[in-house]
Amino acid sequence: MSRQRNRSSRAPQKDQGVSRRNFLAGSATASASAFGQFAAGAQEAAAQSAATGTDGLVRTTITINGTEHALSLDPRMTVLDLLREQLDLTGTKVGCNHGQCGACTVLLDGVRVNSCFVLAAAADGKSVVTVEGLADSNAELHPMQAAFIEEDGFQCGYCTPGQIVSAIGCVMEGHAGSEAEISEYMSGNLCRCGAYKGIVSAVERARDETREIGLAALTEGER
Repeated sequence: MSRQRNRSSRAPQKDQGVSRRNFLAGSATASASAFGQFAAGAQEAAAQSAATGTDGLVRTTITINGTEHALSLDPRMTVLDLLREQLDLTGTKVGCNHGQCGACTVLLDGVRVNSCFVLAAAADGKSVVTVEGLADSNAELHPMQAAFIEEDGFQCGYCTPGQIVSAIGCVMEGHAGSEAEISEYMSGNLCRCGAYKGIVSAVERARDETREIGLAALTEGER
């Protein structure tokens, strides 16, 4: 009798562990989440593979002086290296290669940049204008080029392509209102010959005609 009483007095205890049903449900949820992340990662990898290719080269399309170029490039190649080494556009000069002298200045979508500091892959879908793209279809010099000649805005000429391209950008940015402003906003382009007076005079001389031509004619190659 006492044994029966003891058995009946024991209240059923609730299982404090994880039930089999809850464990299976949790496992299914985790698996679905992991699969979703894997699928998203696989899609991203496939997209990168299509853009990069199995050879490790980056597929890039860049419009340079109005001409579109479909290119396969080393992802480490800069715009400067692309212009000089692959497209034979050597007007853009190699200076310091540290983005400090401005000899390699080009217009990227109308904005002045040091091409030694811009990866060519980062210029995908954009427009680049170099000194070779400034003259019109009849080989007539851009007003800024002519002004540099007329105002003796150079001596050795090594920095001149970058100076001219930068001067056009300076005018189009609206920073050519005075000698002081021109000097300030052209200060990123160094002239080791010290032809700064002629450079400022050239910018002043070509300012109005440069505005009239605008950037669209250069980026679209319509001059």
